[in-house]
Amino acid sequence: MDHKTLLIESGKRMLRSGLTVETWGNISVRDPETGLVYLTPSGMPYDSITEDDVVVMTPDGARVEGARKPTIEWGMHLGILKQRPDVNAVLHTHPLYSQVFGLLGEEIPPCIDEAAQVFGGPVRVSEYALPGSEALAKNVAAALGDGAACLMARHGAVCVGADMDAAFKVCTVLEMTAQLYYMARCIGTPEALPPDKVAFLHDFVTKHYGQDK
Repeated sequence: MDHKTLLIESGKRMLRSGLTVETWGNISVRDPETGLVYLTPSGMPYDSITEDDVVVMTPDGARVEGARKPTIEWGMHLGILKQRPDVNAVLHTHPLYSQVFGLLGEEIPPCIDEAAQVFGGPVRVSEYALPGSEALAKNVAAALGDGAACLMARHGAVCVGADMDAAFKVCTVLEMTAQLYYMARCIGTPEALPPDKVAFLHDFVTKHYGQDK
């Protein structure tokens, strides 16, 4: 699958998965061979985007292909990719339960094994800034750090991965964790796993779990 097709299919996948609504959210994928970044266009329904609508940019933000306006968060995507050479896919989603904690400005702790394995620690919340602003791009990059996800204050979540499937896995685990954490807080006070257990689980999945490690 080429990068434009991957981007188009990923938009439909994000919509079907309930990770966003309408035209909100945005996606980027980097070609590790050329360094070019493929971005979703601004404000277009995901099920109507064609290859001609995809915007292609250099890492410095110069347009290479596409006549459409890119997502207003293109600076955030390029900033994350510049900061993270291990990342080739970025998903900005609007998942319901994750946004609850972004609205409250509360990080999501690694309270279940899956969260510990994927995140290796709490999912932090970036400071608020206006959509599409340089401040937002900087705040998100700072909150993300070397992690797999962060919450955007009052504005969804950002999940990253070495490839698109990895980024979607992060999205799924983030929203599942947020939902469980929300439900548990309705009837009690859930606690994060001990730091040593989180470190063990994250290291195990990163270095040993699966057939290729």
